[in-house]
Amino acid sequence: MKLGAFSVSLNVKDIHASKTFYENLGFKVFAGDIKRNYLIMKNQGTLIGLFQGMFDGNMMTFNPGWDQEANTLDSFDDIRAIQKHMKAQDLSPLQETDESSAGPASLMVEDPDGNKIFIDQHV
Repeated sequence: MKLGAFSVSLNVKDIHASKTFYENLGFKVFAGDIKRNYLIMKNQGTLIGLFQGMFDGNMMTFNPGWDQEANTLDSFDDIRAIQKHMKAQDLSPLQETDESSAGPASLMVEDPDGNKIFIDQHV
């Protein structure tokens, strides 16, 4: 199963302070809109999403169909196939996607320790 590009999504209190902090660690703004309270920061192949007021807690994020540069892949596992595989493995998504749909969709699952994993397909 190919989950796509990986990043850590952080719930931040002050996106401006977080942006400065991560810039001081060598990250640069890669995507997002600070006016909409989210930024994607990048340092080499490492991606960190900064999100102010959008969700509780931190989570791991995968983007099927994208590489680490947010380029669309020619071949990838669609989120609906990933969801079917998860269910076949007795994993119960907290948030599901409509398996009869096509294109962009998302789902969320939680590991045994309560860590949230967000799978967000943009293509």
